[in-house]
Amino acid sequence: MLNEFWATASTAYKTLVFSAMGLIAVGIILTIIGNTSHNQSLALTSLFVIGLGLVLHVVGMVVRGQQVRKGLKK
Repeated sequence: MLNEFWATASTAYKTLVFSAMGLIAVGIILTIIGNTSHNQSLALTSLFVIGLGLVLHVVGMVVRGQQVRKGLKK
């Protein structure tokens, strides 16, 4: 089971991972745009977007950890 990590992952986990990566990427782009245009509010907003992406990433790790534990008990 552990050798095929992505193949055995649930749809919920995959959705969380891709959402987290997307939010982090959007946050980085907003940071670059905000800092190059000297838009302080946009740069600050980007930090919240990155933070939300990191929170989703942690939630995804918890979901996957629970799935692995359930699989090992069987």
